[in-house]
Amino acid sequence: MSEQLRTEVRSWLENNVPAGWREAMTGCDQDAFVAAQRDWFFKLVEAGYATPHWPERWPGGGRSLAEQKIIYEEVARADAPRLILYFVALYHAACTLMECGSADQQQRFLPGILKGDVWCQGFSEPNAGSDLASLRTRAERRGDVYVINGQKTWSTMAQYADRCLLLARTSSDGRPQAGITYFLMDMRSKGVSVRPISQITGDDEFAEIFLDDVEIPVEDRVGEEGQGWAVAQATLASERGLTLVELTQRMRHSLGRIGEVMRARGCADDPVLRAAFGRLIPQVHAACALADGYLQKRISGEEVVGDASIVKLYYARTLREFVRLGQQISGLDGQTMEEFTRGGSQETGNWAVDFMNSYNWSIAGGSDEIQRNIIAERMLQMPREPRDWRWQKGA
Repeated sequence: MSEQLRTEVRSWLENNVPAGWREAMTGCDQDAFVAAQRDWFFKLVEAGYATPHWPERWPGGGRSLAEQKIIYEEVARADAPRLILYFVALYHAACTLMECGSADQQQRFLPGILKGDVWCQGFSEPNAGSDLASLRTRAERRGDVYVINGQKTWSTMAQYADRCLLLARTSSDGRPQAGITYFLMDMRSKGVSVRPISQITGDDEFAEIFLDDVEIPVEDRVGEEGQGWAVAQATLASERGLTLVELTQRMRHSLGRIGEVMRARGCADDPVLRAAFGRLIPQVHAACALADGYLQKRISGEEVVGDASIVKLYYARTLREFVRLGQQISGLDGQTMEEFTRGGSQETGNWAVDFMNSYNWSIAGGSDEIQRNIIAERMLQMPREPRDWRWQKGA
């Protein structure tokens, strides 16, 4: 069955991955990218490959983790565009609704995702990134609505989003995590304004969201008031495993780009560069093996806290080594930023941009420091990191 599925997916991708998509998405504007993402999304939905992680009652759903892994491996092998526009909708929003949402919320929002609704995530704030519990956006209940005031930042594709997964503080009593509540916000609500963030790479993937007396119905709260921290953990857990499998496999299939650059520059026989390439290859394969091993633990129910942190930490480090070697081999050309390719992985061959983007993975989804703390404290049972409250208060 597994080989039959692999053959089926591989054949479909060979016939449906947009021809020349990298060239078309290099130097294009954001609107052209969004249009291309929508076309690719609807193709995947129709084929049942956009939602293999959804329950069986949904089109394409009900796949086992092993089957999902095959689909992700083949998508990486085919170098298909990444579904950046719909990632939050397909994973964060859908999995949160399925695990924590009410039956009414599932019925109202899940069909819209398959019809193309875009979701964004309103978690991070200017002073609450890695330390999410310090968020300051406020939610005050007034009858049948909550009134929201605050600011969110680094929200992927928020300028195109229909809805937002929003965390806001409903109480300042007790532990910081205890006062956070989770909401589903309509991005067309009065008082919502979005400002794209122009990055040095030429991309504007992220945006800031400003909330001024925004009203959210009580029925669009997920879970009880003050339970937002627990719901958010379900949101963040939804991308584990399969995302790491796809990213490590994309990096493995991109190793050929290093070889191509070496041959093109006539340095394929340089002993120093060959040795560096020789060291990189087993690092990349080790990252793939770690991701595969982690997914097997999930399949068998043996996953423990810290397993995902190990994979993410190693992937981030290996990705930086990958793009650094690409820059080194390319010489001065590797220091020059070419036009940005939208929808690609982190190893596009535009080495200056790739190098800057590689550091995203040292921050996104929990910084390297947080991953190390999780491994040390929750996996290895080491003492918690001491907190110097006088320093935190500026004393």
